[in-house]
Amino acid sequence: MARKTKPTITDSLGRTRSATRASWGKIRTLPSGRLQASYVGPDELRHTAPMTFDNRGDAEAWLTDQRSEIARGVWLSPTAKAAARERSSRTLAEYAASWLDERTNARGEHLRTRTRAEYERLLRGPLAELAALPLVGITPAAVRSWRSMQLATGKKTQTSRAYGLLNAVMVTAVTDRLVDENPCGVKGGQSTHTGRKVTPPTDAELQKILDTIDERYRALVVIAAIGGLRYGEATALRAKDVTIERGDSGEVEAVRLNVSRGVVRTAEGITPGETKSAAGVRKVGIFGEDAAIVAEHARGLIGDALLFPAADGRGFLSQSAFYRHWNAARTAAGRADMPFHALRHFAGTRYAQAGATPRETMARLGHSSIGAAMRYQHAGNRDDELAARMSRRSTGA
Repeated sequence: MARKTKPTITDSLGRTRSATRASWGKIRTLPSGRLQASYVGPDELRHTAPMTFDNRGDAEAWLTDQRSEIARGVWLSPTAKAAARERSSRTLAEYAASWLDERTNARGEHLRTRTRAEYERLLRGPLAELAALPLVGITPAAVRSWRSMQLATGKKTQTSRAYGLLNAVMVTAVTDRLVDENPCGVKGGQSTHTGRKVTPPTDAELQKILDTIDERYRALVVIAAIGGLRYGEATALRAKDVTIERGDSGEVEAVRLNVSRGVVRTAEGITPGETKSAAGVRKVGIFGEDAAIVAEHARGLIGDALLFPAADGRGFLSQSAFYRHWNAARTAAGRADMPFHALRHFAGTRYAQAGATPRETMARLGHSSIGAAMRYQHAGNRDDELAARMSRRSTGA
């Protein structure tokens, strides 16, 4: 059995001694007949209980609690406790606001514009009910009830992300001693997803989309489906980000895209910023007929001119403005179910099938982890080909 650590007192000369009943805790009887308890804390000051007691047992129990806090290294002075209680009365929304300002990753970088905007959206949206509560009022039961109601809406992936954000904020609140424990104890709470897989288009479906979509956006489809750029990365491209390579005959052989920024929709509108992660900064090459489509689109554009501006020529192309063109093209291809992001899946799948390793796929798509890149390693139409190769052949007579 582990030996109990006795509380100690360090005097002004730096000497350490055991805190005895005589030198540490005191109980005295007041003129009213009630008992008053006090003790000398690690700060060498005597602290008096904020209440009086009607019997010695209760007074000693209070002193025992203080000795235990000192022994466990979690003791706070009455002034610090009062300040902590005041801080813990802050709502989740108030605390999360400062958390967003101070949050950094392993490299000491603050949240990127896109990430912060998503967190703010979650706090305004699915987390709004909990955001209005004080931190101490967010109990495990409240979290379970909130999560159950969110799952009932059918938005499982959003609920998972919101739960993950809540968990991260409350972990910091525990560290700051604003709450005693993290109320987010649901097993797998931030791993719940719809289970629906994004199916990339077939070659024929992609070609139909390219043949159907407004000519202004053919290059956008190519950049997403062949280059693997995210929508925000593609619509942030400017003429200066495109390098065209031609052969001796003058025909376009390749285009190089310098991906160094992205755009994101925030409460203030569509704003430019950094890529989703540091790994998103990359150079992407596109070759052959696909390169010719991009080169033709960029012809005549110079400098900071956007490749895909809004319809009025000013500002970035929003997804809502692009949707009617995209919806018409995907419907014509028989894929009304397919999100634009499926084109990025197409890029990852084809790149892997061409022989790229997971690390190479990760670099091309701008992922910061192998796990993220592996999600794009679809079997696609290659399954039949591989199965045919491995099938047993009759040896004949």
